[in-house]
Amino acid sequence: MAAVVLVPLVPLVGWAVLGLGGRRLGPRGVALLACGTVAVSFLVSAGLFAALRALPPGGRHVAVDLYRWMAVGSLAVPLRLLVDPLSVAMALVVSGVGALIHVYSVGYMAGDEGYSRYFAYMNLFMASMLTLVLAGNLVVMFIGWEGVGLSSYLLIAFWFTRPAAARAGVKAFLVTRLGDVGFLLGIFLALGLFGTTDFEALAREAPRVLPLGGPAATALALLLFLGAVGKSAQLPLHVWLPDAMEGPTPVSALIHAATMVTAGVYMVLRLHAVYLQSPVALDVVALVGAVTAVFAAASALAEPDLKRVLAYSTISQLGYMFLGVGVGAFGAGFFHLTSHAFFKALLFLAAGAVMHALGGVTDMREMGGLGRILPRTAAAFGLGALALSGVPPLVGFVSKERILTDVYLQGARGLWVLGLLGSGLTAVYIVRAFALTFLGEPARPAAPRPAGHGDPPPVMAGPMWALGFLVLAGGLLGGAVDRWLEPVVGPGAPRVAPSGATEGTLVAAGVAVALAGIALAWLAYARQRVPLEIPKLGAVLSHQFFVEQAYAAVVVEPARALARWAAEADRRVIDGAVVGLGRLLWSGGAVLRRAQTGYLRHYAALLLVGALLILAYWVWR
Repeated sequence: MAAVVLVPLVPLVGWAVLGLGGRRLGPRGVALLACGTVAVSFLVSAGLFAALRALPPGGRHVAVDLYRWMAVGSLAVPLRLLVDPLSVAMALVVSGVGALIHVYSVGYMAGDEGYSRYFAYMNLFMASMLTLVLAGNLVVMFIGWEGVGLSSYLLIAFWFTRPAAARAGVKAFLVTRLGDVGFLLGIFLALGLFGTTDFEALAREAPRVLPLGGPAATALALLLFLGAVGKSAQLPLHVWLPDAMEGPTPVSALIHAATMVTAGVYMVLRLHAVYLQSPVALDVVALVGAVTAVFAAASALAEPDLKRVLAYSTISQLGYMFLGVGVGAFGAGFFHLTSHAFFKALLFLAAGAVMHALGGVTDMREMGGLGRILPRTAAAFGLGALALSGVPPLVGFVSKERILTDVYLQGARGLWVLGLLGSGLTAVYIVRAFALTFLGEPARPAAPRPAGHGDPPPVMAGPMWALGFLVLAGGLLGGAVDRWLEPVVGPGAPRVAPSGATEGTLVAAGVAVALAGIALAWLAYARQRVPLEIPKLGAVLSHQFFVEQAYAAVVVEPARALARWAAEADRRVIDGAVVGLGRLLWSGGAVLRRAQTGYLRHYAALLLVGALLILAYWVWR
């Protein structure tokens, strides 16, 4: 198990080499090194998976201490990596999908001036994310947590000469830092309560240290969840993710669909023992997830930008993951995390192929009819869209229906209705995006490249079809995921034993809603027979419920006004005092300078006056 250190270390070495000498390697050398390091991480993760399978379920957890990092009195924090079913499964998803996106990037970023810098940042992100998922304690997880935040900032603002990209990078960095404040406070609270941040100790001692439903458990769980809300773009800290689409499209596929944004879900899964001690915190997690799922799905309905539609879709699907783990369906939540990585990465890569063909255009109002020019890209996007909509037997259907079924069986009927509503909206917005992009007549003369065909070259098409295969076959993993994770997260919250008809009815209801959404969107946007435009509602949706405007009015403008006031106070008071003192001394010096006439008789007179004053003092004292 000591080989686990290679999983984050190899991409970290790749980052160092690419960052220091990437330009000397040339494009081919950069691509081989960047893709090769991530592939090595995937192979080592697969080896760890095989090694764990050979162990009995009760023994599938091995802590590897690299060295003793901090030791103060009784407190000792080792640099510890944890090899167990949850960490290895997550490492496989991150490194596997990451390797495919790295290969895709070779074609997508070809010819870019920052080619080596791009892959250096990508490797740094992979090293940080793999550190996060393999961490054995909260302190090491926080290193990876902040590392992915830094890497995300660098990649979102990769084209930093574009003002929009620079602003988006800063926005993502600042908003996620707000959540990280809560996460850091949660780490301190865990340390105070348990005396350690080790995950195995937290899981073992949580029932003893945290009374069920007590304030300590609720405070700890909610503080940690605040970090998850920021990192996983849930309400109200979701505003950074749509703007993050200013980065290169493979960055969106990797960081904002398959890996970084799922870090919050992974953290809740890892600390499930803490959350099980606080039913209130679990209810908050589930409610935030359900509301976010519906809110983001509705926001995508009127969005004209293809990548931003997928961004809101990501926010919505993350909501489903939190909904699942919030009702104790830990296996279902992780399975949807995995399936989302497959179909959302596929959708982003297909969107990138569209941009590659149209020279960077993302506005769907300038597209249309691309299915005739990009038939394979349209097929890939359509497959991902069907999986996202929840059409059987694709992987998205299996994972989403498992979440909705478990939500209903836990008695959370209101949350189930919200989840079902979000599912219908999902089908509408993704079919709308497909129709506006690939169907109908071109909105403008398309100029695909490279010359001769519009679909992407094999280096980009290969990863798309690999993901397509996973979308088709991934549904078979559903039951296996539960069995694999049970030694870590247990069976989850108890399910109400339903009759076969009841569970079948729930699945049928989910499929019916998805198909109804697809049919409605098809008639409205592909056939243009059903008008869906409602002016007043459209104004609300096109502004995403005016959340950004509310933030601008309540947070941004007051902060700027305070900054302007502080700057003026600094200029008038602080600088004024310093400058005024300088002027006073200068004036005093000017007065004293007049006494320096250079005439001896003046100096003799001054000495005489001084002597007389001293004599008078001694006489009159």
